[in-house]
Amino acid sequence: MLAPVFDEAADKVRAAFPEAGRVVMGKVDCDKEVSVATRFHISKYPTLKLIRNGQPAKREYRGKRSAEAFLEFITKQLEDPIKEFTDLAELKKLDTKKRIIIGFFDRKDTPEYNIFRRAASNLKDDCQFHVGFGDPVRTMHPPGEPIIVFRPDVALSNERDETFKGSLLNYDEVSVWTSERCLPLVREITFENAEELTEEGLPFLILFHRLGQDEETVKRYKDIVNNELISEKQNINFLTADGEKFAHPLHHLGKSISDLPLIAIDSFRHMYLFPDVKQMDVPGRLKQFISDLYSGKLHREYHYGPDPNDIMGNPSKDGTTPPESTFKKLGPSPNRYTLLRDEL
Repeated sequence: MLAPVFDEAADKVRAAFPEAGRVVMGKVDCDKEVSVATRFHISKYPTLKLIRNGQPAKREYRGKRSAEAFLEFITKQLEDPIKEFTDLAELKKLDTKKRIIIGFFDRKDTPEYNIFRRAASNLKDDCQFHVGFGDPVRTMHPPGEPIIVFRPDVALSNERDETFKGSLLNYDEVSVWTSERCLPLVREITFENAEELTEEGLPFLILFHRLGQDEETVKRYKDIVNNELISEKQNINFLTADGEKFAHPLHHLGKSISDLPLIAIDSFRHMYLFPDVKQMDVPGRLKQFISDLYSGKLHREYHYGPDPNDIMGNPSKDGTTPPESTFKKLGPSPNRYTLLRDEL
């Protein structure tokens, strides 16, 4: 069903961007090209991936499947990922709730800027990129020695500005450094990225919060995750969620917006409520909560009630009668894809 739409989109893209090699639309028969399917972790058909600078984008294409939508998506991908400023005062007006990388260069026509721009194009959906050239930024770097600086979302984190110490002539170094700073350990889940996050297959540890009211709690949560739980990053996704937008999971937990902020684990089988969000400040409590998931303790309590020796000190049964997962329902729809045999 998608094949003729994809072919029509290819014709429209070729007409819009006739320059040879600027945009290539291709198809892979994964039954024949098994190594390609394995390399790109294809688990369902059809899968649409964007390859930029030789690397697959983190996010698959999940938008509308029409020729016009494909053309609009590609046009947006070709927009300059970096915004230029001409006065340092403009940097004071940037949205500090977003992660930012700023470049200070002598000129545009330098290999260092070209590499910076390539790295920025891979992360345009995750970070803001800004750049200044020449006299307006001369005080920020020595002549002939361009620099790039990472500015975290200071309103929601205690991270500090950091200057890249590697070689701006080495694309791999720049790409790794920018990726590590643009893709934080704690991410905000939205309805737009929920399918992507769910597809990663890791349980969620979620702080449900109210926008504009729980910033200090969000900041503490991020600091605790970065300082105490980084060893768990391969085992669990650390998330924050707007409790008003995700009121449905709260309802399944027996909670409402008035109970925010609160923390829960969604294991894709059940949801487990952390007893008291204030306890996250106690060293080791969140780590123990995660350990109780993997040891099966949370699930045992689901069947047999709270452990009388519970070190978490549960004051009630809120965390011991978990409802079914609600976030697994936001995963890829089996009605939209043909799943591969080993996924069934």
